Amino acid sequence: MNRLSIALLALAAVVLIIGGSTLFTVRQTEQVLITQFGQPVRVITAPGLHAKIPLMQTAISFDRRLLDYALPPEEVILGDQRRLIVDGFTRFRITDPLRYYQAVGPTEEGIRTRLNSVVSSALRRVLGNEQLLNVLSSARGRIMATIRDQVNAEMKNFGVSIEDVRIRRADLPEENTQAILSRMQSERQRVAAQLRAEGAEAAAKIRADAERERTVLLAQARATADKLRGEGEAQAITIYADAFNKDPYFFKVWRTLQAYRDAFAAGTSRLVLTPGSDFLKMLRSAPTPEDAKPAP
Repeated sequence: MNRLSIALLALAAVVLIIGGSTLFTVRQTEQVLITQFGQPVRVITAPGLHAKIPLMQTAISFDRRLLDYALPPEEVILGDQRRLIVDGFTRFRITDPLRYYQAVGPTEEGIRTRLNSVVSSALRRVLGNEQLLNVLSSARGRIMATIRDQVNAEMKNFGVSIEDVRIRRADLPEENTQAILSRMQSERQRVAAQLRAEGAEAAAKIRADAERERTVLLAQARATADKLRGEGEAQAITIYADAFNKDPYFFKVWRTLQAYRDAFAAGTSRLVLTPGSDFLKMLRSAPTPEDAKPAP
């Protein structure tokens, strides 16, 4: 290979190196700041192929998409002196690469540190004027909008636009949580004791009413039974009287025979009677109709 070929190859290599360091591509999701010896020269936001002065200028890319930053949990004192552990996040976008570069440099770590302090201050400032009920209700959207506007106003000087600030989690401190749980448990126990007392009172009332109704029903049943028993006995006496009046002789004989059956049926009865006793009269002689006539 002759010297001319070597020179041409060297020239081509130099051209390639210079061309590679001159041309660069800006993607749809990027925006580029051109610096010359560390000093900002221009900002490129249009995607495509662009050129810069090699060895003198540097292309610094910044993401133009929506970026997230999660804040570490911190304790905040609310307007009603309640303590709350707040765990939030923010979404931001780099809108001015030049101002961003001048404020925090070429990386995202610098802006995250500033965001942490600014968002934390805004959270404390706004939540310090709010009640716990507002933070835990639908009013949280209004609170978050206020925090976002305050953070956005402070971060404009850094070339950043704050799109949203949100609270992911809002918990009470551990000691407050235990106190609230104990209070809730005591309240539930009080309600349970009250319900048990009301139930015992209702049960006693029901038992008393049932006992009273039972006493009334038994008394009415006894009265009805006594009445029916008296009526039955009266009817029986009437029947006996009617039967006796129809045939006194037969009735006397039948009653006497019944008395004999009841007295001697067992076979072991012993009676101590005089021989002239009227009870044994029918055993000595057959009865006559004259015996049924009542004594004068």
